[in-house]
Order: sequence, then C-alpha cells, then structure tokens
Amino acid sequence: MTTTIIYTHAACLEHRPGPHHPESPERLKAVVQALRTPDFASLAWRDAPMGTVEQLRLIHDADYIDEIEQSIPTHGYVPLDAGDTIMSPGSWEAVMRCVGAACAGVDAVMDGQARNVFCATRPCGHHAEPGKAMGFCIFNQAAIAAAYAYEVHKLERVAVVDFDVHHGNGTQDAFFNRPELFYASSHQSPFYPGTGARSETGVNHNIVNVPLPRGCDSTQFREAISAHVLPALTAFAPELLILSTGFDAHRLDPLAGMNLEDDDFHWVTRELMQIADKTCDGRIVSILEGGYSLDALATSTVAHVGALMQAEAA
Repeated sequence: MTTTIIYTHAACLEHRPGPHHPESPERLKAVVQALRTPDFASLAWRDAPMGTVEQLRLIHDADYIDEIEQSIPTHGYVPLDAGDTIMSPGSWEAVMRCVGAACAGVDAVMDGQARNVFCATRPCGHHAEPGKAMGFCIFNQAAIAAAYAYEVHKLERVAVVDFDVHHGNGTQDAFFNRPELFYASSHQSPFYPGTGARSETGVNHNIVNVPLPRGCDSTQFREAISAHVLPALTAFAPELLILSTGFDAHRLDPLAGMNLEDDDFHWVTRELMQIADKTCDGRIVSILEGGYSLDALATSTVAHVGALMQAEAA
C-alpha cells in the first residue's frame, strides 16, 4: 500500500480569475514545486479525473449547476458574485478536476490503495454553498467528497475538519441538517464571511465552530484545537476524515491576520491523524483550500504532506 497519493492536474492552472487576483495559478505551481523534491520521492502522483454532474448533485442544486455550466465564457471573464469569484474559459474543467480529485481520493483510501491523499487542486471550495458561489469558490469539493463517501461507500459517519483562516460557510450550510456529516472549523473571527459562531451547532451538534481572534498565535491555536475540535471529532468517531486544508492562517499570509507557523500545520495534521488511526484506519483525504503567500503556501504544504507521509502502512 502507498502511504500518500497526490492528485493534481494541469487543467487546474487554467482557472484564471484575472490579473492581481489572489487565487492565482501561481498558488498551485508553488505547491507542486514544493512537493517535487527528493524528500517527497515516495509520493504517488496521479492525474485528477474529471468529476461528474452526478457528484456535484450530491451537494449542489441542479439549477445552480446548470447556471455555472451555462456561464462558462468563451473568452474574458464572468463574475459569479460581487467580484471575488470569477470564471474564465478554463474554469469548468478546473473545478471539475477538483471534484474528481476529491472523489477519486475517497475511492483510493476506501479501496486500500493508500493511507491518505492530498488533492493539490484549485480553486478552493469551502465557501461554495449548495446554490451559491462565493469567496473564490465555485463547487465545494470537500462537502461533495463527504457526501460521496456516504452515498457510494455507504459510510455512516463522515467528518470534515477545516483549518483555513476563513470559516467554511458552504460546508456548514450543506451539513447543518445532516447528522451523519460532521464539520469542525477553526477560523479568524470576526472576519469574512461572517459565519462560524460557537452557537452554530447543527441539527445534532454535528457542527463545531472555533472562532479565533486576529493575532492568534501557535499556543492559542493549539489550545483551541485540543479543547474543542479533537474531543468532538473523537466522540463523532468518523469512518473517513476529510480535511479542508487552508494555509492562510500563516503569519505571512497577506489576506488574513493570524500568526501560525509551518509547524502548527504539521502539528494539527498529526493530531488529526491520531484520531483517524483510532476511528477509521487512518483514512484521510486532504483538499487544498486557501493560502495566498506563495512562500508560506509552499512551506506549509511541505509541513502538512510531510506529516501525512509519516502514516504507517496498514
């Protein structure tokens, strides 16, 4: 068994939201370059397949999917919201590769091909609601992967843990009334998108929000994760763990105000792996979300994937 599979695809570089947009193709280039080194020689690399409309419908409204498909420009740009989320001619294939990677990742860990998977894809997805694009996100690949595991692999409990600096309002919205799906998020607050209060707990306390103050450092972050996310995740006992892996809580990130270091991402990954080892044979699918300092994105990815590679083969 391979320890870690990387799913990526060149088509994810062809989502081009315009000059000076933070969610640029350079992000994915930085991630891939950081992992194409001798230290990561044991990684198994696979092309992300195209996702399917059937997979999209596990989370997204049919009318919304049709609207996105019909909005693909032949040239130039099409804004999907006030200007944050923009489509270019290559955006449809890019987002469908994101969805395909996430679902193929679920298949890979469920079929025993690997202990864990990292989806090096873009654009990010956790702000996309069932019927709405926002926050650079068009389709919510983490939520789709969880629903796919539930529907196709017949799992009874699937968890998403999100440590992006922004609250994943789209994932929370999709899971809120589904007790078989668990969502935990640590995020800067008050901050975009304005959701993620502790009082937002879901239909069966299946939502756990951990708002963190601007300037939050390693100690505060680790204490909050240890006090709130890890116990709740352990109690839920997922049969599969999906990570919304954002690195924009790093101290170098230009769009946020938290002060985490590379080692914090290694630490939280290892802590979550320990729970996965106990509840779901170590099965983890990690999906790239935010991170807008190219240097921090590269070094944080190294820390995160390095931790995933330390999983013991079954």
